[in-house]
Amino acid sequence: METVQTNSLKAWLLAARPKTLAGAATPVLLGCALAYADSRFRLAPALSCFLFAFLMQIDANLINDYYDYLKGSDREDRLGPERACAQGWITLEAMRKGILLTTLAACATGCLLLGYGGIEMIPVGMLCVLFAFLYTAGPYPLAYHGWGDMLVLVFFGFVPVGCTYYVMCHNWTWNVTIASLACGLTIDTLLMVNNYRDREQDAQSGKATLVVRWGARTGERLYLFLGLGAAWLCLLFIATGHIGAALLPQLYLLPHFTTWQRMVAINRGKALNSILGETSRNMLLFGVLLATGLIM
Repeated sequence: METVQTNSLKAWLLAARPKTLAGAATPVLLGCALAYADSRFRLAPALSCFLFAFLMQIDANLINDYYDYLKGSDREDRLGPERACAQGWITLEAMRKGILLTTLAACATGCLLLGYGGIEMIPVGMLCVLFAFLYTAGPYPLAYHGWGDMLVLVFFGFVPVGCTYYVMCHNWTWNVTIASLACGLTIDTLLMVNNYRDREQDAQSGKATLVVRWGARTGERLYLFLGLGAAWLCLLFIATGHIGAALLPQLYLLPHFTTWQRMVAINRGKALNSILGETSRNMLLFGVLLATGLIM
């Protein structure tokens, strides 16, 4: 177990879980690539979108850390990366203050986007903050009732990809819809492998993820078909003349399939954390391939 001084900078860095920021960066990258393809890319709003996405991801990580601990989900038999509250790295009072400050910082960054996207960005930002809490907090935590995958499609697909494009182009196109859905499906593989690894502990904690409800074999199939669906969906870009955006993401299928095979072979235990790392790598690769194809 790692030795960490309570409420130290190291503790906050571990709680922020910087490795998860790839999931926040990928949809914004795709939104920027879509805007660039339409000759409307602008650096200032792009950087603001990246900052907002990073802050919201960190905020969600802190919120999940805090409320999962209160609900008793982070027990001693946890298989995933250690959590700050459960390990005593950050006190509950300090975590509440950290969540407040991070939420305010995200809102302040979102205000910067009003000058580019207009007042219609306000309800979008409010929904991002609201669902960051509703995911694990409240009397009906969405993650505990099987809604996590749907939220990934919305808040790691349509919202960040579409809004990043919108603040620069003030429009929504068929290409944005394809890229948003493909991005959401890819990032959901990350949630799926998390839920697959934690299925036994989640069942004991009353966390009814799709893997808990439908079984490990279904979780394996969902993981595979999420990646296949994302890559094959990109073939629709052929209809809009983006041949590179259609073909380059198909290169993602080889590492995705290889990782899936390893996941099925490992089946359970902490060894699945290596699959988590590979999935994150594959997800970022998909984003880079699709963004490159769109720019081409």
